Amino acid sequence: MTVPSKTKYKLEYLINTSPKILYPRLSSSSGLSEWFADDVSVNEKTYVFTWDGYSEEATVISKKLNEHIKFQKTEDKGTDYYFEFRIVIDPLTNDLALNIIDFEEEDELEEAKQLWDSQVQDLIRTIGG
Repeated sequence: MTVPSKTKYKLEYLINTSPKILYPRLSSSSGLSEWFADDVSVNEKTYVFTWDGYSEEATVISKKLNEHIKFQKTEDKGTDYYFEFRIVIDPLTNDLALNIIDFEEEDELEEAKQLWDSQVQDLIRTIGG
């Protein structure tokens, strides 16, 4: 099976919160269930995300407490494709930004960005940021 060619993209969202509040919502099953998926189960490094009865499995390939977590979907194994949540603090203003790095097929790029926008709005609502 060949994996379709995907384009890497990065989205940045300013969120009025701290890494200690944000990171658990990016890395724990309960936190991710608040905004990212209807249900999330975690078994060591394997996460199963479920939306409306559809499930997708991903493995954590890198993480650092209060800084970032990077996942690779099972369907993308053997490729360089992943999605990552990265917390960035501006050294001058102390503003916190959530950077999301993801890959998508070119013809689905705008739809994917809109989905992230919607999901991050849910995240911001859950933390009051």
